[in-house]
Amino acid sequence: MERIYKILPKYAFIPIISCLLLNSITYFGSRIFTTGMHHYDISIAIDRMLPFITPMVSVYVLAYVTWILGFIIIGRESKKLCYEVCSAEMIAKLICLVCFIMMPTTLTRPEITGTGFWNWLTSLIYSMDAADNLFPSIHCLESWILFRGVMRCEKQGTAMKIFMFVSAILVFASTVLIKQHVVIDIIGGVLVVEIGLFLAKKLNTKRIFYAIENKLGLE
Repeated sequence: MERIYKILPKYAFIPIISCLLLNSITYFGSRIFTTGMHHYDISIAIDRMLPFITPMVSVYVLAYVTWILGFIIIGRESKKLCYEVCSAEMIAKLICLVCFIMMPTTLTRPEITGTGFWNWLTSLIYSMDAADNLFPSIHCLESWILFRGVMRCEKQGTAMKIFMFVSAILVFASTVLIKQHVVIDIIGGVLVVEIGLFLAKKLNTKRIFYAIENKLGLE
């Protein structure tokens, strides 16, 4: 365990695991309520104009690696920042849960007829990830909140902050270019992050993790 703690401090485990658990509840649990409900297509004209570029699925998949990096950076920065960002993310995910249940969304995906690795990988993503729970985009939410968190890291230089920003923008593009999301989903993902960050600061929600830490005797 000591090796793990050198990568990620002990105090960071509960908030990060809490984020992962809430993500699963939000994404998968919401389907308990929405299965059989009418799903809305909120695509607009620009979505129909955007090309279908299957190689962008590489960015979509590699986003998971960037998220791991982002959580490690934020977790190592300081207890205060870790608790603030994770509580803000959880607020954003709860807003997503409400949106998923109150206004289920879907879209019509293009038929993939060609061959090649990128077409195969895009087809695999389609088969693993149903065309629902789209607004707000969790892919965009994760990329944006981790960028916003890393921007507050004093231990990180400009290069890493630029990298996280460029990664977030590329993830935004990938979601619409492989037709996993529509443009409004991106806007929604960014908006819930900003609401989450505002409320986390306003309500001082990091105190919840401090209370858990004191209760469990963590450092």
